[in-house]
Amino acid sequence: MDKIISFPHLGNYYIPIQLFLERTTKLKVIPSPPITKKTIELGSKYSPDSVCIPFKYNLGNFIETLQQGANILFTAGGGCRYRYYAEVTEQILRDLGYHFEFYKLISKNNLKIKEIYQIFKKLNPNLKFLTFIHHALYTFIFIWQMDKIDKIIRKNIGFEIRKNHHINLYKKMLEEFKSTNSIIKLIILYFKYKHKFKKIPIKKKKNCLKIGIIGELYTAMEPFSNYFLEKELATMNIEIKRYTNLSYLLWQKSHWKKWMLRKTKKYCKYSLGADGLDNVYRTIKLIEKKYDGIIHTKPFGCTPEIGAIPIIQKICTKNKMPILFFSYDTETSNEGIKTRLEAFYDLLEARRKIK
Repeated sequence: MDKIISFPHLGNYYIPIQLFLERTTKLKVIPSPPITKKTIELGSKYSPDSVCIPFKYNLGNFIETLQQGANILFTAGGGCRYRYYAEVTEQILRDLGYHFEFYKLISKNNLKIKEIYQIFKKLNPNLKFLTFIHHALYTFIFIWQMDKIDKIIRKNIGFEIRKNHHINLYKKMLEEFKSTNSIIKLIILYFKYKHKFKKIPIKKKKNCLKIGIIGELYTAMEPFSNYFLEKELATMNIEIKRYTNLSYLLWQKSHWKKWMLRKTKKYCKYSLGADGLDNVYRTIKLIEKKYDGIIHTKPFGCTPEIGAIPIIQKICTKNKMPILFFSYDTETSNEGIKTRLEAFYDLLEARRKIK
């Protein structure tokens, strides 16, 4: 039987991840199909009631790819309860009668290159360590450059003169990124497209509304899980700021922890787990930068964010910063999200006029 690899979907990050798996293992890779209502229905059907919605999305992803023929599954691990989810996911899938190999890349919140190399060496005995390092470095740079361009897009997409100009150029950029295996060429392409994005015609007021998005990592980075929140905000001509991305999680987060504890010492004596401390810090930062409002997203029942929310509310109340909380579960409706967003927009506009 041919070996076929798959992994859960997470925004556009599936592109560099797929390339990395293909180039290191020399095996066929089928990324999970874009998330749909069917994905969450499958995941919810076989998940424990108490788990958060990212678990259900990932389980639905795995079932869909197993049905397409995948027999080697990868998951990340680490974080909050997510560090225990790999074992639970594997047991559920085996109970459903699926046969596969299952690999978790992150253990105890640490990304250990040598341990990960041994996993890939098992799948591809001819894989040299230096070749593995080259592909890993290429992938990290690919992700970092995606995230840098994403920041430019969030800042300007709500003000583009030609509809979908940013999105179409972004798709073209990703296709070109995929076409090379050279790190130098990848960097050259990044600067080429950075220049192109900055040249896109926009019509933007100097005092446009600015909203910062904070919250749990999965609902921040997977557009389907937050009901395409950023896309909705862009249609309202709003400048968007989002801190959480894969670059931050992979190599920036650990370096920021001491600084965040120092900055939030008035409210937090220790880390709140997962992204809790980060979001308290980001709330303070967005207030200092004089943003008009904050949106906090999380899965229903997310323990670290539940611990952070009272602190965030206190800070926002003290500084008169409007904040909107979204807690997503399988019963969340798109209409409800849009209605609350429109009301929040009206509040910010009214507040701006009073000022």
